[in-house]
Amino acid sequence: MKTAVLFALLALAVAEKPLALPVPVAILRQTQVNPDALGAHSSDFEAENGIVFQFSGSEGLTGGSNMIGSWSYPQADGTLAEVSFVANENGFQPQSSLLPVAPAFPHPIPQFVLDQIEFARLEKERQEREGVRA
Repeated sequence: MKTAVLFALLALAVAEKPLALPVPVAILRQTQVNPDALGAHSSDFEAENGIVFQFSGSEGLTGGSNMIGSWSYPQADGTLAEVSFVANENGFQPQSSLLPVAPAFPHPIPQFVLDQIEFARLEKERQEREGVRA
């Protein structure tokens, strides 16, 4: 009986809490230029919560859209996350201190990897001598 009363009180306490509604975010700046006859277009956006996005582009040589732009937003620790990019025939190329970076090369190759590469080379030579198809 005590458990039932406890659950009833808990349910009542939870039901009394008003739901937190999301606070609307004001748009401070928003401009968009639709593609013209040459395919040039752009967009610029800023919200009061610190989100900024802007890009401009034009038609590429192969018919696709070439673009350059950036976006930024405030992170939980108060720093500003910033990303810039180019998108063209060579693909999407972002740049940011937030992106992971591959280890510097040449990095030391472990001995077991070198041993495996040598084993594969010797095995390939053996198969070629014996006329075995892989």
